[in-house]
Amino acid sequence: MRVLVTGGAGFIGSHIVAELADRGHEAAVLDALLPSAHGASPSAGAELVHADVRDRIALAEALRGVDAVSHQAAMVGLGTGFSDAPEYVGCNVLGTAMLLAAMEEAGVPNLVLAGSMVVYGEGRYDCPRHGRIRPGPRAEADLAAGRFEPRCPSCGTELAPGLVGEDAPVDPRNVYATTKLAQEHLAAAWARATGGQAVSLRYHNVYGPGMPRDTPYAGVASFFRSALARGEAPRVFEDGGQRRDFVHVRDVAAAGAVALEAVSGREPGALSVYNTGSGEPHTVGEMACALARAHGGPEPVVTGEFRLGDVRHITASSRRLTEELGWRARVGFAEGMTEFAHSGLREPSGGTPQDSWVK
Repeated sequence: MRVLVTGGAGFIGSHIVAELADRGHEAAVLDALLPSAHGASPSAGAELVHADVRDRIALAEALRGVDAVSHQAAMVGLGTGFSDAPEYVGCNVLGTAMLLAAMEEAGVPNLVLAGSMVVYGEGRYDCPRHGRIRPGPRAEADLAAGRFEPRCPSCGTELAPGLVGEDAPVDPRNVYATTKLAQEHLAAAWARATGGQAVSLRYHNVYGPGMPRDTPYAGVASFFRSALARGEAPRVFEDGGQRRDFVHVRDVAAAGAVALEAVSGREPGALSVYNTGSGEPHTVGEMACALARAHGGPEPVVTGEFRLGDVRHITASSRRLTEELGWRARVGFAEGMTEFAHSGLREPSGGTPQDSWVK
């Protein structure tokens, strides 16, 4: 199988390229190779078309002879504020629309999309008196007062977090989340219009070797690892009790390869979605402590700071991915954090926020 990996020289994309090669597939890469995402000397590790995913001519060239597309190119993270919205929409929404239009023209019927758990908003919660609850966005006044846990709107009781399934309602809480959901809607519309097959893997908090360093568009694991590399204590927001599912990038790459192998056998004209996490939830504070211990310090500092748009708890069940496609995470939390504490990060070399958009 010949696969085009958009953003294939980036953090997740490069691991997918390696995984596909290990499985005997042929990977080609389309990547803008922007210095802020890749450093001064990027390498795709495969046949490369050096271009933005919004370049129609480059897309036509890159899609020639391709059986499936792994769409990893995206502007990621919360960014610096709503002023980033045009860049997010341009990269994630327009870029995806142009890719899908080019796939229709080239007759490429199979797509695996880098989705995200951020489309759910807050995770699943239960109130002991009122059952399943979907809390709204947390109020700034509560966050400023250190009241971080969502509460039942009926009785005020602190809610118990649980695992989210793929059938849960979506509730994107920030610009990035909104664009990730828009990508899924576009993929579903493309599949219906063309009879194609599409899969979205809703990644949880991906970490591992090759994460970009010191950028507001990276994940929390990168922030902590970058601080430790500078000899500084990781700064943990809120009280550190936020629950997440930290999944290793090699496991995510394996999920991407499994989905690509299976996508042509999916129902034509439909989008299938799968949560992609380790199945082993941990708090952000636990992750910071594990990373600091493995690195040799310094210990994390819990700051009480917060960001509007962050959710308190989001962990999801990946059982559907295991049952239907046979994938399961292999890298345990302790093993993965120990490796990550000593692995290299991508060194950015300046650039604008838009320049940080390739995964």
